[in-house]
Amino acid sequence: MVSQTRHDLAAVFGKWLQQKQWQMVTAESCTGGGIGYAMSAVPGSSAWFAGGFITYSNDMKHHLLHVPTFTLAKHGAVSAETAESMARGALANSGADLAIAVTGIAGPDGGTKDKPVGLVWFGLAWGNHCITWSKIFEGSRTQVRKATIDEALRSFEKIT
Repeated sequence: MVSQTRHDLAAVFGKWLQQKQWQMVTAESCTGGGIGYAMSAVPGSSAWFAGGFITYSNDMKHHLLHVPTFTLAKHGAVSAETAESMARGALANSGADLAIAVTGIAGPDGGTKDKPVGLVWFGLAWGNHCITWSKIFEGSRTQVRKATIDEALRSFEKIT
């Protein structure tokens, strides 16, 4: 099986959004805007890509996405709770119909026994719904970030 390119993944996601007449927004930490970059690279994406929040620091997660400081202190930036709060915050602060959030440890350092390098939490919010899931990706910092972007670009499949 031939793997889809990042551009193809973004285009398929965009077509799905267009069919639903939805706009999407991103809330990115470990990818630093890579998901938004992939989405906006597709011609015509302004019809379905509203924009994104790059919230690398906890302060930015709190101030722009309203992630509670309690959540960050208790669960950490890399957690299901933070990914959900990021997705819900992006949705509430953008007027979009769907939000994808990512927060993780791309490495090469920063990992722990409980939260290893390569751990990424995803949040996907739409309407009153939000789902979270995690993946542990292998490889270099660049490989972890690329794998995270690719997973995010497939995320709409979780609600179809």
